[in-house]
Amino acid sequence: MSSLTTVAERIAQARRLEGERPMFPWRSFEEFFVSRVIDPGLTSREFLVFYDEERRRSYTYEAFGTAVRETATFLRERLGLARGDRLATILFNHERTVIVYFAAWCSGVSIVPINLEESADKKRFIIEHAEASALCCWKTHVEEAVEFLREIPSLRHVIVLSDDGFLEHRGGVAPGRESGHAPATGSAEGPSLEEEALIVYTSGTTGQPKGVVLTVANLLTDADAITSWHRFGREDRLMCVLPVHHVNGIVVTLVTPFYFGGSLVLNRKFKSHLFWKRLHEEQVTCVSVVPTLLEFLLEADEDLSSYHLTKFGGLICGAGPLLTETALRFEDRFGFPIRHGYGLSETTCYSCFLPNELTPATHRHWLGDFEYPSIGLALPHNDMAILDAHGKPVPPGVKGEICIRGWTVCNGYFKRDDANEAAFQWGWFRSGDEGFYERDEQGRSFFFISGRLKELIIRGGVNISPLEIDGVLKSHPAVQFAMAIPFEHRYYGEEIAAYVVLREGAGPLTDVELLDHCRRRLPFASSPKVILFGREVPYTSTGKPKRLELKARLASVLAAYRDHQFRDG
Repeated sequence: MSSLTTVAERIAQARRLEGERPMFPWRSFEEFFVSRVIDPGLTSREFLVFYDEERRRSYTYEAFGTAVRETATFLRERLGLARGDRLATILFNHERTVIVYFAAWCSGVSIVPINLEESADKKRFIIEHAEASALCCWKTHVEEAVEFLREIPSLRHVIVLSDDGFLEHRGGVAPGRESGHAPATGSAEGPSLEEEALIVYTSGTTGQPKGVVLTVANLLTDADAITSWHRFGREDRLMCVLPVHHVNGIVVTLVTPFYFGGSLVLNRKFKSHLFWKRLHEEQVTCVSVVPTLLEFLLEADEDLSSYHLTKFGGLICGAGPLLTETALRFEDRFGFPIRHGYGLSETTCYSCFLPNELTPATHRHWLGDFEYPSIGLALPHNDMAILDAHGKPVPPGVKGEICIRGWTVCNGYFKRDDANEAAFQWGWFRSGDEGFYERDEQGRSFFFISGRLKELIIRGGVNISPLEIDGVLKSHPAVQFAMAIPFEHRYYGEEIAAYVVLREGAGPLTDVELLDHCRRRLPFASSPKVILFGREVPYTSTGKPKRLELKARLASVLAAYRDHQFRDG
């Protein structure tokens, strides 16, 4: 057992490895940023290309540097934001979003990214819990943002964005300062790679989302690991089709290309009919996806013969359950390798990948010869292990909990001592995911994820808390008991069903009526797609609902819906 006694000691231990840590030549994100935008070999090269459907706009490193500096000046001089402040964002994939992120980091301001489609209550909770000083939103969400400005004590400013840049600014000057002067707020400490860069709120099974605190060093370290693993260089062009309010989009396809001096092709949304065309037109070398997108591309079944894709080296894939069948069908159909990996917001992003240098036969072995596709080997700068309930390593093939430690592990959950106590034990970060490992002929540990010890639902790479869905189901007057449960789904990895027990004497209630009740209160993605009625209320003797047991019991019934495409409306 670990001799560490305090939560702070456990977090600190989980964030270290034996040996030297990655050494960076910069003292702050701003120094890192400047090193790229003034590099004579990069200034005239394209860094950012943004597509909104067919409309294309691009920035060289020099032009991107100018845009970021102008925005950083606005944040400091007009809003009075300073090192240590937090800027919440309710934005989507857009060139301006990338500029705002980088400008904040250059100013020592932390970003709190929020999904545009979250409920107003969840957005309000995140902004208030993070103690954000300012909120940046798109022009379509002004009214909602101004309401938050009235309600949340820490929030001083709302910045409204449009395609052309800052549309307007609402709020006051920083307390005690006149416009154009440095603020009194912010950290008294100088710039550091250990300063906060992101607070990413991730859904959990214990109610409200938890804020994962990531530092500048976390971002650079994972970018360095991803770069070295995939041997990315200045000729590489990465495409982003995933949302940049999530660490996958932020770390893999925003920070990492900037780190290795390559290019980023940012798409407003994923569109299967534009995917291969865009790879061809931009000569993309790698793209990061979730398993859901592989299914959509398989279904579209596009003829690629007219495209020139010789530079395309494959797809990074993670952030959700990948079916062995899906992986093999995709590679057989399109001929491009899936660079399968695994990670969490709490470990910055990716912690492991299948090695790229495997022979085709060995790659297929690790991807397809087990019940689950392997998530590969631990990346540089972090370590992985499968531990039992007492924190002891288990032998190959034995299931336990996937645990991670190293320089990519987060700085804990913001203002959540209870969550930190549970997640950081034995000097490791406990993922809550069940897994195992097998060794190859060289003695290397190839890891697998086999399920989740926690009850989180991951639909299309997005974490969804079942408790929120339970609450909406139970808000119907005819419902006595309800529990959201995931089931295996071809397109989304997991979809959502609900097990419901009606109140005695309640009038008749159909599944269609209850589904409609949920969809009026939840986004389509978070709403149940299947309702199963029953009579037994599955509680343990201590009053806890047996969600995992219920999921297993109903799996055979829900298997009938595995390939069904559920449509909104």
